[in-house]
Amino acid sequence: MIRVLFNGYQGRMGRTIVPVLDAQDDIELVGVSDITSSEDNLALPSGSTVPAFDDLANALKATQPAVLVDFTAPTALEGSLRIALPLGVNCVVGTTGVSPETFAELYQLAPNGTTLFCAPNFAIGAVLMMAFARQAAAYFKDVEVIEFHHNGKKDAPSGTAITTARQMAAIRQAAGVVSESPGSESELEYKGARGSSVDGVPVHAVRASGFVATQEVIFASPGELLRITHDNIDRASYLPGILLAVRAVEKRSGLIIGLENLLDL
Repeated sequence: MIRVLFNGYQGRMGRTIVPVLDAQDDIELVGVSDITSSEDNLALPSGSTVPAFDDLANALKATQPAVLVDFTAPTALEGSLRIALPLGVNCVVGTTGVSPETFAELYQLAPNGTTLFCAPNFAIGAVLMMAFARQAAAYFKDVEVIEFHHNGKKDAPSGTAITTARQMAAIRQAAGVVSESPGSESELEYKGARGSSVDGVPVHAVRASGFVATQEVIFASPGELLRITHDNIDRASYLPGILLAVRAVEKRSGLIIGLENLLDL
């Protein structure tokens, strides 16, 4: 059995993931934590209860998990990893808005054999969308990314959009592809109209109620357009990827960024 502690259980993702973790035959949900928690135990749909904590250090000490799953906020994540990693707890992180450089620095706190796994997106379709975008990146003059999320998302652009743009930019640079579309120099009175530039790739972030997560990558060359779109219509789409990561981290070690590393993409 894989002993799992979930951090951020009162958030949108927590409310989706926690009951699923509890329902797995090979996973033991030993507790949940959230800085906003005001209860000693959390009742689960299965009829069981698990200890609930408002302090992660206390939760780790009391439950002794093998894996910490974190879906909190970028402002809280660094502190959480500084507590968990020195204890040798394997971490599965779905919190976005933290740079790969910060993850690399934090991983130095972990003893040998510990795994820190982070993914900008746990949806299998989103990971494939990024893979297809990498394949196309060298063959079109222009590329732009538009991402749509609910208006409660804490970071913009999304981690998925940033990762997609950076990966495509590296491929385009190696291939010598130079975009022909105008950049920020074409903005006149209204700055920001061309979106953010992530390594030279324009990225536009839309925040509005009704969305869960959608990303469109638009490629263009004279006479043709290629659009690669992934629509996430329910947070349940993240669950297969999260379970895959939880089951994988004890069998691996080191800093691993991206679900594609567990899918051989």
